Amino acid sequence: MKLTGRVLYLTDDGDPIRQQLDGVNLDYSGQPLHYGVNTDLMISGAACTLGYTGPILGPWFLENFKEVVRNDDVRSGGFQVIVGGDAYGSGSSREVAVVAHQGAGIELVVARSFQRIFQENMVYGGMPFTTDLTVVDRLKSGEDVDVRGFFAALPPFFRQVAEEGGLLAYGIKLLGGQIQPCYATNVPTRPLNAVEKIIARKAWIGADKPDGLAAVAPGDQVLCRAGFRGVHEYTAGMVVALYKEAFGSAPMTDPSLIAAFEDHFVLIDEATVPANVKKARLEPARQLTREMVEACDAFGIRLHGPGRAYKAGVCHRIVVEDYARPGTIVVLTDSHTPTAGVLNCFSFGVGSTAMAFAFRTGLIPVTVPKVVRILVHGSPKGGLSPKDLILHLIGDPYFREEQWRTSPTDTCVMQFGGSALDNWSVDELSVLTNMTVEGGLMTGVVEPCQPIRDFLLARRGSDMQSEMVHPDDDAVYERVIDVDLDAVPLTVATPGDSRNRITLAAVGDVAIHNVVIASCTGGSLADLRAAADVLRGRTVAAGVRVTVTPSSADVAADAQREGLLDLFRALGAVVTPPGCGSCIGNGPGIPLAGEVTASTTNRNFDRRMGSAGPVYLVSPAIAAASAVTGRLTDPRAL
Repeated sequence: MKLTGRVLYLTDDGDPIRQQLDGVNLDYSGQPLHYGVNTDLMISGAACTLGYTGPILGPWFLENFKEVVRNDDVRSGGFQVIVGGDAYGSGSSREVAVVAHQGAGIELVVARSFQRIFQENMVYGGMPFTTDLTVVDRLKSGEDVDVRGFFAALPPFFRQVAEEGGLLAYGIKLLGGQIQPCYATNVPTRPLNAVEKIIARKAWIGADKPDGLAAVAPGDQVLCRAGFRGVHEYTAGMVVALYKEAFGSAPMTDPSLIAAFEDHFVLIDEATVPANVKKARLEPARQLTREMVEACDAFGIRLHGPGRAYKAGVCHRIVVEDYARPGTIVVLTDSHTPTAGVLNCFSFGVGSTAMAFAFRTGLIPVTVPKVVRILVHGSPKGGLSPKDLILHLIGDPYFREEQWRTSPTDTCVMQFGGSALDNWSVDELSVLTNMTVEGGLMTGVVEPCQPIRDFLLARRGSDMQSEMVHPDDDAVYERVIDVDLDAVPLTVATPGDSRNRITLAAVGDVAIHNVVIASCTGGSLADLRAAADVLRGRTVAAGVRVTVTPSSADVAADAQREGLLDLFRALGAVVTPPGCGSCIGNGPGIPLAGEVTASTTNRNFDRRMGSAGPVYLVSPAIAAASAVTGRLTDPRAL
């Protein structure tokens, strides 16, 4: 590759970005690069409804980034190389973020570090990338750099996939018996943590051979037998298009373990959604939904959603309620798939190419992660919730700065244990695993504990004790962190990133106009109960809007029976059907002009919720207390 176009530096300050878009070729001089350029900023939720090809998405690449990038600025500006800071590609699993780069003319991505899903999507989609910033100077000097050679520095599996022309081309050869594992299959045993045990037990060692390795270690790359697999409206069309291109009408492997979810678009047409949002998103969203429904009919995939054969709700909540099993591998085309890790399974988000591969082969690539064991002790006091705990953890410099990372392709997982877990239900503990991805981690896994057994007995009719995966006593961890709950404060995340932690006591006087109690992270029955406990007997402050969205049909039914939804309605809250809408700007609760939002959701990237305006991430109790006072409020103050 020779530099025939321009280089776009994504600086922390928006002014230099605007100057570059206006034609100035910046001579980078070490000024800070933006931390955590996330996939919502690369391609917005609104643009994602339009389609999933480069020509469609290219003009929308980075629109509104730093509030200085306009539609088609990057593509029309002739940029060939893009340069970002640490944690590039944070957030969603949406593979369209890579497609948007390509559609905007970007041929090389350079960043200090990359997030796991985005990096995998680049490998599987053939997008060259590097963490070596000196490459930019070499290109500027006129050197013809072999960017495909960057793949040669990757681990063996990634390298093999790149050499075969991508993951789906690799999959075709695998199904034809032309591929053998590129990793050792005769390995000695060693003590394993819970994460390594699940991966080792599910590892593919060749055609017609029983799955399983004696051991795996961090950094290994293996193919694993996938259990449950799922898609939703944003991703199903792209997944099936890729599938058909590679495999035609060949049947999917184990279709009984596949489901599609109509959840991300079901609330766009609600009465309180702004008219401009409906105008921009509703019709293209319906088209993506139609593509998903057609695919389900064609391939025999079960379909969840309002009026469908299977119940409605956010995919992650339903997977916990009905599908996830201890010791299995769960994958969906959504970054919040780690929710299901609460049930002692290995559950993580993947891109569309990886899912098309998994649908046909039944396998999923896994880079064995480093594991940090989080041992939680004590009892929660003063309204302390798992939301406070996970915001406290992912905002710690060890995770925020990815101090666990030693190579570009490293991944990391939190494995939760300790006696304090018994204080919370599976609903509450799922917030811990759900939000690990917000800390730049692959997923979270909860060690066997009483809440899991109780939940499985109630939901599945068995505590599945024989399927539980316990870590070996002498297992090795990247780090073991002991957490005393007495030392964990009520915590919020300030606008822009979930890792922007601050104690509630230190946040200061912040006016709140919009309160959202919703999502796979904040719309469970436990969440609604926590909010109701604060609101009961009180009133909502004048000028404060409150939106409540149960996360599944089961949650809505239980909340209705307990009188929670009627309590919210009596206080003037908008109570919606189950769905995923407000978290991604597709439903009630979208911030209006000038509003500051307190939300129980998991992600507060700029414009993530559908419009400009600061969003603070809080627990349900803090959200409810803030609705009462119109300021960010400690519920104990009430």
